[in-house]
Amino acid sequence: MRRLGWVLCLLALAGALHGFVHRPIAHGPGVLVSTAPLQSDPVDPVATRIGAFELEPLADFALDARVLSRQDYRFGTESELSPTDLALGWGRMSDSAVIAQLDISQSTRFYSYRWHDPPPIPPQEIMVSSANMHLIPADAIVADAIGRVRVGEVITLRGQLVEARRADGWHWRSSLRRDDSGAGACELVLVDSIELR
Repeated sequence: MRRLGWVLCLLALAGALHGFVHRPIAHGPGVLVSTAPLQSDPVDPVATRIGAFELEPLADFALDARVLSRQDYRFGTESELSPTDLALGWGRMSDSAVIAQLDISQSTRFYSYRWHDPPPIPPQEIMVSSANMHLIPADAIVADAIGRVRVGEVITLRGQLVEARRADGWHWRSSLRRDDSGAGACELVLVDSIELR
């Protein structure tokens, strides 16, 4: 019985520590990131392999963005490759005065937002100034950095948008547009570096 007490105590401590490490970062009003993501043809179009997955580069990709939400995944084929999704915002979607008027959530690899009338900025601007990104860490160092990302943080991310394939026919392809929504609109990013600012 005493051992069970210690286990419960350790679980509670781990939960509290996780909550401390991942508690959101607050900012005052104002745009924190004024630039949109940069995308260009891949400099190195050679496919790479991570585990059982072959990753074909579709575009080189870089952005500065504010983290609107994060969701970690542990189950399913996608989580083997990409264990974390970040919903990211730039332009006025990096402004606390705008974000405070939105209900933002993530679930089943989707990012959603709602507002109470009227919307804080035009809905089209919300769509083109934010995105859900499935992150594939290029190595253990990048995986560790992604693990430390907190909601509210401003990050700089560099990598490639990719299409992932596996020998059994499974595949997952990144969107190459910022103005799309719904199924297939998320970015699948092989992350070479991520900096927390």
